[in-house]
Amino acid sequence: MARRIILVRHPPVESAWQKRCYGQSDPGLSRAGQAMVALLIDQLTALGPDAIVHSDMKRTRAIALPLAERLGIVPIAEPLWRERDFGSWEGRCWNAIYRETGNAMNGMIDAPDTFRPGGSGETTRQLIDRITAALASVPCNGSVIIVTHGGPIASARAARMADGLERITDLVPPTGSVTVL
Repeated sequence: MARRIILVRHPPVESAWQKRCYGQSDPGLSRAGQAMVALLIDQLTALGPDAIVHSDMKRTRAIALPLAERLGIVPIAEPLWRERDFGSWEGRCWNAIYRETGNAMNGMIDAPDTFRPGGSGETTRQLIDRITAALASVPCNGSVIIVTHGGPIASARAARMADGLERITDLVPPTGSVTVL
């Protein structure tokens, strides 16, 4: 059986965290996000996964655990699938970060091997390398659902494209979406 990887980005987070940099912070889902869970579980159940992996964050467990229970599958919590570490930017409003740093955020694209968001965060290259390692550790056979975050999904997609690094921001899917690699 050939391996099929299905990446699911968690639904929207709590309202207080929207428009904030929440990378490896652990907010739960908003009411709208919670309302999306049942529909996502129905959609994902129909795909007949053989394995379920999640990043171990609240916003991914909200889908992975009830999906796994419905299907009788033991979910795998894998921290490699967490969102990017944004260093001191974590929890701050994106507008405040922009006002303080100007176009520094562009460093994530312009200097992917050296720019560390928030001074100590993960470079884009480190994120892509981490997700490449996470992909290599996915069970080899069957259909695998991975409930994760926008940055890791964009990184997985970018790693498979010749010009992926330059397009990585375009590869971030909307919250609550399903992407088949």
